[in-house]
Amino acid sequence: MLSNLKPQAEDKILALMGQFRADPRQNKIDLGVGVYKDATGLTPVMRAVKAAEKQLWEAETSKSYTALAGEPAFHAAMAEMVFGANYPKDRLSALATVGGTGACRQAFELARIANPGFTIWVSNPTWPNHLSILSFLKQDHKLYRYFDSAARAVDFTAMMADLDGVKPGDVVLLHGCCHNPTGANLTLAQWSAVADLLEAKGAIPMIDLAYQGFGDGLDEDAAGTRLIAERLPEVLVAASCSKNFGIYRERTGILMVLSDPADRALTQGTLAYLNRQTYSFAPDHGARLVTMILTDPALRTEWQTELEAVRQGMLGLREQLAAELKRLSNSDRFDFIAQHRGMFSRLGATPEQVEQMRIKNGIYMVGDSRLNIAGLNAETVPILAQAVIDAGV
Repeated sequence: MLSNLKPQAEDKILALMGQFRADPRQNKIDLGVGVYKDATGLTPVMRAVKAAEKQLWEAETSKSYTALAGEPAFHAAMAEMVFGANYPKDRLSALATVGGTGACRQAFELARIANPGFTIWVSNPTWPNHLSILSFLKQDHKLYRYFDSAARAVDFTAMMADLDGVKPGDVVLLHGCCHNPTGANLTLAQWSAVADLLEAKGAIPMIDLAYQGFGDGLDEDAAGTRLIAERLPEVLVAASCSKNFGIYRERTGILMVLSDPADRALTQGTLAYLNRQTYSFAPDHGARLVTMILTDPALRTEWQTELEAVRQGMLGLREQLAAELKRLSNSDRFDFIAQHRGMFSRLGATPEQVEQMRIKNGIYMVGDSRLNIAGLNAETVPILAQAVIDAGV
């Protein structure tokens, strides 16, 4: 049986991680993997997470199973963070998942059960896992144009022209903020126009919200998602706690579904069914820490203070890199870096130029020139800027 297996395509980002680890150069720079790092290259445990873990260690009396869909307190805390304090409790169904990836997978599965003939529309470009999972599921999907590679900005006219083709019951996948891999976000006016289109077409929005708090602020980054939630009768939101709480290895995510109140119980039961068919119970440790932080005023203040410092640090690196490239190039063609938000931007380099920077400078980024801003620090920004200019970007 096993001899019939065929080699699977290697994940490009994971392959890049392997190349980086094997590189003996001391001054190499990792801008590939989408993990937050501080100025020392460490992904630190946040202070509020440490404090919550200590409290949990002292108070926890059992490691028994929790609820199949996750704890209601986790659902409520995350719903309040994403949708706001006055979120519609009578419309909400929720499911604790194995990270944000698990939330996306379960959202796709839910849509397949509810409407087997649907098509999912995905931005071009998007996070590679979206397309990988959809292809694995053999799920019909189409790409809509999103990014103008020349302007390094959202091509909203093209996006809306493509989405004009959605059919009733189709799902449109949107990035809530800090678009991966481009860093180019929709404005609130554009979110409103998208809501108008989806409402007119009878399509269902699915929002992947993996970086809330990394762009313009915790509430600001949720503004588009909240607008959609208020305007559309059915909404899917896959949220990750990996980045904004720094708990990558705890695999903490959530799928939240807004529906007609009459459909809530049926939706919630189907969500629990999906967990049972895959991994039964999602990990609880990270979800419990997140719940403690979001519901304890002191812990929440500590967390938000540190999250804001992380956000401001990335903005500072963006501004420094844009300024250094402007100085070296004597042009404003790299100003988009300071205008983008979140961990990522697409530099606009060709795969050949990316490879040149890897070979000559030990700078590792994905072949489409997506770079992780958080992989830089004040000392490595000038090194990257000079390499970019030398490569002829």
